Amino acid sequence: MADDIRINPSILAADFVNMQSELARIAGADFVHVDVMDNHFVPNLTFGPQMVGRIQETSPIPLDVHLMIADPDRWAPGYAELGAASVTFHLEAAAEPVALARRLRDIGARAGVAVKPATPVESLFDLLDDFDQVLVMTVEPGFGGQSFMPEMMPKLRRLADEAKRRGSSVWLQVDGGIAPGTIEQAADAGADTFVAGSAVFGAGDPDAAIASLRDAAAAHRH
Repeated sequence: MADDIRINPSILAADFVNMQSELARIAGADFVHVDVMDNHFVPNLTFGPQMVGRIQETSPIPLDVHLMIADPDRWAPGYAELGAASVTFHLEAAAEPVALARRLRDIGARAGVAVKPATPVESLFDLLDDFDQVLVMTVEPGFGGQSFMPEMMPKLRRLADEAKRRGSSVWLQVDGGIAPGTIEQAADAGADTFVAGSAVFGAGDPDAAIASLRDAAAAHRH
C-alpha cells in the first residue's frame, strides 16, 4: 500500500537561500510542493514563474505546483509550460475550471483543483473525470505552519467515497498541518497524496521523516 502513497514536501518550510541543497535532502519524496501566492487570492506573497522555473531546472524531483492566485485561467498554463509535472489551481478563483484543466493536460501537466475549507466538495463531483488531483485544504490557504483542521475529514471522506463510486483514479491530496499524527487521520478519510512542510524540513533527517510519514499513511489506507 505504501506504493499508493505520495509524500510531497512543501518548500515553504525550506531554506530559500539554499534551495538546491534543500531539494537534495528530500530525495525520497514523490514530488516537491511549490506554493505560489499572489497577495491577492491569499494574503501572502511567495514567488512567481521565474523562481518556479529555476526550481524546475535544478530539482531532481518533479514539481507539484499549487497556485493560490487570482485569474488562474490566464496564469496557470505558464507553469505547465515551465515543465511542472502537476499544476493545481483553486476552484474558487477559476472562471472555466474544466477548460483550464484540459489546457493543462494538453501542455503535458497533471491537472489539479483545490478547494478552501469553506467550499463544499460536492461541487466537484461531476468534474472528477476532468482532473488528475483534487486538493482538500486542511488549513486556510496562505501561510505555512498552521494547525490541521480535523473538521475537514468528513468532507474528504465524502469526496473519496464519490471517487470510488465513480471508479475515478483521481489523486486526493491534503495540505496543511500534516505531521505523524494528522497524516493518519487524513489517510483514514481517503487521502493518498500528502503535503508536509515543517514535518519534513524541520526534521533532522528529512528523508527519514518522509519514509515515516509514508509508512504511517499506508497503515491507515483502506
